[in-house]
Amino acid sequence: MAIMTMGQALIRFLDNQYVSFDGKETKFVDGIFTVFGHGIVCGIGQALDENPGQLKVYQGKNEQGMAHVAASFAKQHNRRKIIACASSIGPGACNMITAAATATVNNVPLLLFPADTFAIRQPDPVLQQFEQPYSLAVTTNDAYKPVCRYWDRITRPEQLMSAMINAMRVLTDSANTGAVCVSICQDVEGESFDYPESFFKKRVHKIVRNPACDEEIEDIATVIANAKKPLLIAGGGVRYSEAGEAVEAFVEKYNIALAETQNGKSAVLSSHSHNLGGVGVTGNAAANIIAKEADVIIGVGTRFSDFTTASKSLFQNPDVKFVTINTDRFDAYKMDAIKAVGDAKATLEKLDEALAKLNYKTAYTTEIADAKAVWAAEMEKLSAYCVDDSFEPLIAARDERSIPEMQKMYGRGLTQTQVLAYIRDNIADDAIAVAAAGSLPGCMQRMWTSDVRDTYNMEYGYSCMGYEIAGALGSKFAEPDREVYAFCGDGSYLMLHSELVTSIQENAKINVLLFDNIGFGCINNLQMSNGIGNLATEFRKRDENGNLLGDLMQIDYAMNAAAYGAKTYSVKTMEELKFALEDSKKQTVSTLIDIKVLPKTMTDGYGAWWNVGLASVSGKESVQNAYKNKAENIKKARKY
Repeated sequence: MAIMTMGQALIRFLDNQYVSFDGKETKFVDGIFTVFGHGIVCGIGQALDENPGQLKVYQGKNEQGMAHVAASFAKQHNRRKIIACASSIGPGACNMITAAATATVNNVPLLLFPADTFAIRQPDPVLQQFEQPYSLAVTTNDAYKPVCRYWDRITRPEQLMSAMINAMRVLTDSANTGAVCVSICQDVEGESFDYPESFFKKRVHKIVRNPACDEEIEDIATVIANAKKPLLIAGGGVRYSEAGEAVEAFVEKYNIALAETQNGKSAVLSSHSHNLGGVGVTGNAAANIIAKEADVIIGVGTRFSDFTTASKSLFQNPDVKFVTINTDRFDAYKMDAIKAVGDAKATLEKLDEALAKLNYKTAYTTEIADAKAVWAAEMEKLSAYCVDDSFEPLIAARDERSIPEMQKMYGRGLTQTQVLAYIRDNIADDAIAVAAAGSLPGCMQRMWTSDVRDTYNMEYGYSCMGYEIAGALGSKFAEPDREVYAFCGDGSYLMLHSELVTSIQENAKINVLLFDNIGFGCINNLQMSNGIGNLATEFRKRDENGNLLGDLMQIDYAMNAAAYGAKTYSVKTMEELKFALEDSKKQTVSTLIDIKVLPKTMTDGYGAWWNVGLASVSGKESVQNAYKNKAENIKKARKY
């Protein structure tokens, strides 16, 4: 037995957790990220100060940011390693809720320890305590319940044992992992208990490859065997299963077309003969052409989000059938599919055996290669798209003042697609690209290519603005020998960039590629293309009428980052971009390249529709027309 405080017992327990996958054992908890406050500094903080074991202590600058770092770290390790996060009560705890939701949506393990109010209630209300008159048992941390896979509150020190064993159960569950919140009353952190030594033994949590059962394999094999033009969609489950090579071998053997979701991208090599690239709303022409005609859709490790399915309108073959392979039975049921619940790699191997016995081959001849050729030609156009005498914005719906005003401030201007293409072709093959929100996910799912696995860290399950820079730092912690690039818009940078300071503090170099188009360009596209005016999506001052339609704001983001200690560059021309990108590779400190790109020069379209809530009644003809267009597309979409 060992008498210690609850905080001390927690740290000792975390230091002895391991996971095993495919026979490889890994220490599971790397360390603890924290912004110390009165709710934890004397409890968990004391324990870390006295004996942290092998756990590293990281200092966050914003609780949401540090939790995004931890989630990205876990993702880059394919969920085999985590950093726990601890915050004080009240606003510190509340700040991590967004990150918790982001992790849960993406099935990424994230362990959170928000401090809570006093269990004894004697000093209530303590500093930062949120009180509800209808129940003194309710605190800020109850807000975690809807966004976590597991939630617990420690009101006695001995409760730690069952809470942490259950936390580990969920964190290492390949089907249902996500955020875990263990709320700790701040007085209980310092209370002692005689813990059994068995609680602190080395625990190895085995993450096993469970293939689907024979009956389900037979079910999906029967459907696929009758398919003439199937399409396999590789999702994040392919990445976490490390099943990329298995997918490549499978589609090549049976001549099946292949497409990727945002989370599945880079699990399969971009150059593979059958890989059409991104599919859906942010997908490309090649994948969407094949998807519309496919008679069987094979979803592997995907939850079929509205962007992947184009709000269930993409698959136009009237006889199309759906097959799913997923570790999570909930996701396996999506699209009313014939399902096989199991690990992606193990299940594909069993499915391969079943199809081989049937001597299966698809009816594809040159369709896959032809679609890839169409997209290759379009990629060349997008890469060469620049501001010349024949320049026209790619997005038609716009405020006609915006481009001339930006050119007046920054010169002739750069297009987003030419900048992205140049960066893609001129950074290291094994560099990690991190992004999350705005127009960049659309451009990148279409245009980004990689032939090194797990080098594309796109958070698009929650599309959380502010993930980008924190996510880049998490990837750098996970892969310290690789260059890591955060692709973010000016809107996302303003939303959350505090962990750029942490990267400098930790000597963990990241590169921030800031695409400044003076506002929330993606949402400006959405509103204006649906007949709505230019309302609060560009960064404009108020005009004489009190509306946000005055002059565009001119912001020097390079100067901002330079104040933190980053090496920075201001880019308005391709020559400046080329210099900045090459010089940034020579730096040992984090860099920021402030790239001024013209609005409306991002990719758009390629045959997919997205269902958004539009006004059914309006006095504007443009809004009426948008609603009519929605009604026509709804007719083409599956009902559920």
